[in-house]
Amino acid sequence: MANKGWFNLEAAGGGVPETQFFEGDSAFKFLGLSRTSRLYGFVGCLITGFVLSLLGSIVLFLGQFSIFAILYVTGTIVALVGTGFLIGFLKQLKLMFKPVRVVATIVFLASIGLVFVGAFVLGSEILCLIFVFIEFLAYTWYTLSYIPYARAAVSKAVGLG
Repeated sequence: MANKGWFNLEAAGGGVPETQFFEGDSAFKFLGLSRTSRLYGFVGCLITGFVLSLLGSIVLFLGQFSIFAILYVTGTIVALVGTGFLIGFLKQLKLMFKPVRVVATIVFLASIGLVFVGAFVLGSEILCLIFVFIEFLAYTWYTLSYIPYARAAVSKAVGLG
């Protein structure tokens, strides 16, 4: 009975459609993972990343900036790695550094490092939070680059376009 219903993604002729996300070599092809397993891996990483970031935000209010930095950045990275289950790491890297999103990618990756610098090297909670905010904005801008006209719509909505 566990294989019936909407949760069984491989039933009814392959309920997961062949899309651009499942084309080409996955980073996990050598493991022999099915499309469904890769989708579960993606969702698992997404949820794990969200939970880690949420836990980081909770300890932030307890004044533990070092633990916050570790949990928040790890959560962001785990969520980003999850897309490797869908499209593969090599393809993801190629897409990240396309001209349309290279600036957002560089700012995003740099801000991840700067969160650690702010928390551990400089010991500045304020700088750590500023870098987290920059990371969030860069990741949002990066993500919007995958949605047609999303950046233009957001720019117009905030009065930049």
